[in-house]
Amino acid sequence: MGSTTISALFDSRADAERATERLRMQGIAASQIDLVEGAETTGTATTDPDRNKGFWDKLGDYLFPEEDRYSYAEGLSRGGFLVTVSGLSGAEYDSALDILEDDGTVNLDEREESWRSEGWGGYSSSPYSGAATGMAATPAREPVAHDDTIEVMEERLRVGKRDTNRGHVRVRAYTVEEPVSETVELREEHVELERRPVDRAATATEAFQDRTLEAEEHREDVVVSKEARVVEEIGLRKTSDTHREEVSDTVRHTEVEVEDDRRDR
Repeated sequence: MGSTTISALFDSRADAERATERLRMQGIAASQIDLVEGAETTGTATTDPDRNKGFWDKLGDYLFPEEDRYSYAEGLSRGGFLVTVSGLSGAEYDSALDILEDDGTVNLDEREESWRSEGWGGYSSSPYSGAATGMAATPAREPVAHDDTIEVMEERLRVGKRDTNRGHVRVRAYTVEEPVSETVELREEHVELERRPVDRAATATEAFQDRTLEAEEHREDVVVSKEARVVEEIGLRKTSDTHREEVSDTVRHTEVEVEDDRRDR
């Protein structure tokens, strides 16, 4: 693709100059950066037709679309500052776009809406009408035999990028209780008294001696305890990749056809 031009409107000189300084620090040549100073006003459009005509003619050097040209001229007439960067390569375009979108840039769509609420006609009004902006109207030019010019125009495709939120992933940990059951086998001991009839002669150790027999009964009882164990770890990890996308559109340009039916030369 060919070189690219981008522009941004600022309310203050400080913001505009800060943006141009950052552009130069990114390696963009000063010759590629142009700062157009607007009228000195208190926020409303200037009524000086010559000054406004100068803004209009200056913007004609950049081959803006008509809609943008009207908007930038209006912003300059209200005291704005226009920074235009031209001759950008693909890599330079991304850096310049980030700077101009981040450094106090006027949101042109919102600003146009505000101007329209004040009566500004914008692009839909008659060409460069003085009704809304205080700019001198330019009458249609009648063709003449010579000394007139035809402006050869061409549109250039401007392709940019913007960050779009595609949603989010949330992981939340919380505690729940659920019933569980286990089966355990328990053992019990029992002491039973056994009496067996016998008939035999007593031995010397058995004859009339005091003796005591004892036995203890035991049983197993259930003992319950709990142990917390980590059984899984869950985390979020962001990955990124790139892809190429071909953008197709149409651009207009001026074709010049010359008819010369002169016979004598």
